[in-house]
Amino acid sequence: MVSQKVVIKNPTGLHLRPAGILCKEAMQFKSLITFSFRDSIANAKSVLSVLGACVKCGDEIEFTCEGEDEQEALNTLVAAVENGLGE
Repeated sequence: MVSQKVVIKNPTGLHLRPAGILCKEAMQFKSLITFSFRDSIANAKSVLSVLGACVKCGDEIEFTCEGEDEQEALNTLVAAVENGLGE
C-alpha cells in the first residue's frame, strides 16, 4: 500500500469534469484507489464518490493505492492532479 498527499489546484475544485478525468485515470489500474479528505474516504474510481467528497481549490487530499500496480497508479493520479485535471 502506498499513499501521498496532494493539493487540489483547480479553481473550482473537483466538480464534474475534473472528477470524471480523475476517475478515468484511476480506472486504468487494477489497484484499489481511494482518497481521504477531512473525515471521509472516497473511491477514486466512482464519479459520485469523488463529487460527494466536496473537494474545493486549495484542499489537500491523500491518495491511497493498494494492489499490483499501486505505485504506478499513485504516480499517475498525483501527476494528473498537479497538472490541473484538464483545466
